[in-house]
Amino acid sequence: MSDLNLSIPHKLSTEEALGRIKNLLGNLKKDHQDLIDKADESWDGNAGKFSFSVKGFDLAGLINVNSSSVDIKAKLPFAVSLFKGKISQVITDKATELLS
Repeated sequence: MSDLNLSIPHKLSTEEALGRIKNLLGNLKKDHQDLIDKADESWDGNAGKFSFSVKGFDLAGLINVNSSSVDIKAKLPFAVSLFKGKISQVITDKATELLS
């Protein structure tokens, strides 16, 4: 397993950022149901847990929506960790776009 730790800055209110992140997760499950299996998310205030399977690889992590950033922590399976740099860049780019 490899750790993925990202912090994406934003200038939105915490509530707006949280709403956008929750909406994104819901849309990802609908838009990519052919790739994403066993998707689950739960929230306790601004802290969320997520887990899902993509092409047989199980992924899980935490999301914390703060007043000036969204922090993402996840564990990547070894085979997926080979693409950690690309995965980090795609998540950062999409999250930055979403939160702007």
